[in-house]
Amino acid sequence: MSVLIAIPARYASGRYPGKPLAELRGANGVSRSLIERSWLAAKAVGGVDRVVIATDDNRIKEASEAFGAEVVMTSSDCVNGTERCAEAHDALGGGYEIIVNLQGDAPLTPHWFIEDLVSGLRGAPEAEIATPVLRCDGLTLNGFLNDRKAGRVGGTTAVFAQNQQALYFSKEVIPFTAQTYADHEDTPVFHHVGVYAYRPEALAAYASWPVGPLERLEGLEQLRFMENGRAVLCVEVAANGRQFWELNNPEDAPKIEKMMADMGLD
Repeated sequence: MSVLIAIPARYASGRYPGKPLAELRGANGVSRSLIERSWLAAKAVGGVDRVVIATDDNRIKEASEAFGAEVVMTSSDCVNGTERCAEAHDALGGGYEIIVNLQGDAPLTPHWFIEDLVSGLRGAPEAEIATPVLRCDGLTLNGFLNDRKAGRVGGTTAVFAQNQQALYFSKEVIPFTAQTYADHEDTPVFHHVGVYAYRPEALAAYASWPVGPLERLEGLEQLRFMENGRAVLCVEVAANGRQFWELNNPEDAPKIEKMMADMGLD
């Protein structure tokens, strides 16, 4: 099955304008932009036929082409990454059997997260969209809770049924637990990793649906599928010793740089 990875990137972010071009220093002291690091993460994934950056901004286009990426220009009307991926797939002439949306703020995404995601969607013919979830340890959960106390969104959490079908995603920490956990202790909370794999029919239908109240309230694009009765498959992935975090706020940059230093990632 042919696989396309599209990396949606926009300059005009409400929380962090210009975020794709923000510089992150690796373990070797070399700085690379967030979008370049996300592209490098995509290029490391096995079994992928094509990787493109989808943007509406010439600054991102020029910076991306300078480090060798293929860029697809999309309209400024796209309200989220899923709509931008749908436009990019159309602009490329379609034809891919699985389209992966690797959001441009997740440079620490290990290649096996995406490989397991694609494998999970292939193994569930009834599913139209799949997304990875990662069980939080105590350190990650406490980071989420501290961010919320400070009024920041530190990440998205997911709850799902026994058949792995998503029940809800939220920027709040769900499910609630009054228990405290040691840093390396498993918790009942799952971190939603901001990557999606779509079948082309579901991706094409997405843009035709209006934004629903839950998507509007949470600011989470995957809720549009759920609000329109489409099943979202949660694929549990393993960290395998890797630290993972997304660049949601400027305050996340030093945290990600420390993680790269700790893991020896250049």
